[in-house]
Amino acid sequence: QVQLVESGGGLVQPGGSLRLSCTASGTIFGWDMGWYRQAPGKQRETVASITRHDSTNYAESVKGRFTISRDNAKGTVYLQMNSLNPDDTAVYYCNAGYMDEVWWGQGTQVTVSS
Repeated sequence: QVQLVESGGGLVQPGGSLRLSCTASGTIFGWDMGWYRQAPGKQRETVASITRHDSTNYAESVKGRFTISRDNAKGTVYLQMNSLNPDDTAVYYCNAGYMDEVWWGQGTQVTVSS
């Protein structure tokens, strides 16, 4: 059973930055990885993704502000979030896909508030 553990969330002021990390219980080589978020009363949405070939994709709302990256040797995917605003407040979830299997982390809270 694969386990994904997110970290790095917290409270940040508007305009600030955070870096989220998602570490898998094993290697992520060959996996497609992604970050999703869910705000109160809203559906979970895709934030950013990175394929096993290092191709990235971003939601329009975070383009130019967020950067997804991966370190296969460390089994970790990152989400660098800059210029945060209150609309970015949500629980952020890590997602991993390999073949027909999909795994989710438990989520980490990001709150953007002054």
